[in-house]
Amino acid sequence: MGVTRRSFLKIAGLSSLVGLGSGSIVELLDRSRAQAAQTRVEVPEGALRAKRWAMAIFIKKCLEHEHCNECISACHYVHNVPNIPNKKHEVKWIWKEEYKHAFPDQEHEFNEELFKELPFLLLCNHCEHPPCVRVCPTKATFQRPDGIVAMDYHRCIGCRFCMAACPYGSRSFNWEDPRPYIKNPYLEFPTRMKGVVEKCNFCVERLARGLRPACVEACKAGALVFGDLADPDSEVSVALRENFSIRRKPELGTGPCVFYIV
Repeated sequence: MGVTRRSFLKIAGLSSLVGLGSGSIVELLDRSRAQAAQTRVEVPEGALRAKRWAMAIFIKKCLEHEHCNECISACHYVHNVPNIPNKKHEVKWIWKEEYKHAFPDQEHEFNEELFKELPFLLLCNHCEHPPCVRVCPTKATFQRPDGIVAMDYHRCIGCRFCMAACPYGSRSFNWEDPRPYIKNPYLEFPTRMKGVVEKCNFCVERLARGLRPACVEACKAGALVFGDLADPDSEVSVALRENFSIRRKPELGTGPCVFYIV
């Protein structure tokens, strides 16, 4: 069982009282991380399964519906993402940004000049080698066997190490209680509390029920493709094999599992 917010603070407090060295705290946390890493994710019967989940986004299809935000609305609704007016406190799981911010210093012969002036859909990349997982002291952020980078909000202590480690800006911190900013709470997904980090989870709760991610189902243009990257016959594998695609900051070696077909 991993270290929770309460137990982490208790360990830190006790160490200062009884004079434990920093090495003792590290040992306790390392033991917790090892135990958490051995935890298996139970996959219920009827769930969608994969060895490596991935998403491909057809840019042209998405840009044909430039002002459509159905995928964002669907995602934020089913995950109780608060609509906070203060941009400094904004929480987002899926959002849009200009090409120059999403893909800095990336030039490709297949890229049309038009792309550089239009917003691109962004979300957590569920990296093959996620830096956020490595820096989390309580294992609140962990990688599932199917590649999804998930979160346990009860373990999160709000240190924001994961936010500093993520090179994509895919994580949001709850600077205030998010609940007052949720107009119509979705009762099938838990709300969060002040002081914790959150992000896209590739809709693990929907996959467990045999459903595709909310953003994929909401996209009327068919611009979002989701599937098993390890299966050569999956829709996402076929799409990537037959089209030229790019990923965000591939030079960092994180192995993003969200691809953009240009």
